[in-house]
Amino acid sequence: MRRLLLALPFALLPLAIAHAQGDEHEHEEHASLGAHEHGVGHLNAALDGKTLELELESPAMNLLGFEHAAKSTADQAKVAAARAELEQPLTLFSLPAAAGCTVAKQELESPLFGDKPDTEHEHDHDEHAKGEAAEHEHEHEHDDQHSEIHARYQFTCNEPAALKTLDLREVFKRFPSTHKIQVQLIGPQGQQGVEATAENATLSF
Repeated sequence: MRRLLLALPFALLPLAIAHAQGDEHEHEEHASLGAHEHGVGHLNAALDGKTLELELESPAMNLLGFEHAAKSTADQAKVAAARAELEQPLTLFSLPAAAGCTVAKQELESPLFGDKPDTEHEHDHDEHAKGEAAEHEHEHEHDDQHSEIHARYQFTCNEPAALKTLDLREVFKRFPSTHKIQVQLIGPQGQQGVEATAENATLSF
């Protein structure tokens, strides 16, 4: 949680440091099995006072069922549906109403969302006119590409004492291709690493 957790007190920095080893290691990490393993997601969670921060990282395959650029109407609908789910974090993470949590910041990031101008695609489309060979090469490149979805959230919880657990059942229910989530959790009881599954989806702070 490089962008959010670094704002927390020094007591909470070990997890942030582990995820901020430098840009030179980022691509290597994402190429490893820890960063991109189908069926496996990663969640960083930190509760500090009234501030709860979550960062979910997942291969697009877990959330969409594919990792290529959405070209068909059906694929585009799946992207829109997944994004709509991710834009409702209070429901997705089943935060208890008694905690009085509201979303302070929210950021979704993926090349499949098309948020940023894709000059490479524009260039590739120009190359398509050069012949079928270039087109097949372009498609093969996208077929081999690994795409990820990152979702970052910051909540303000008026009654943090009521936030004793983090429930991931809705994540597994709404994204059934996600089989397990590796979690790094920081809370009043310290830092812990746990593995959540659909059968064991409730985490304790």
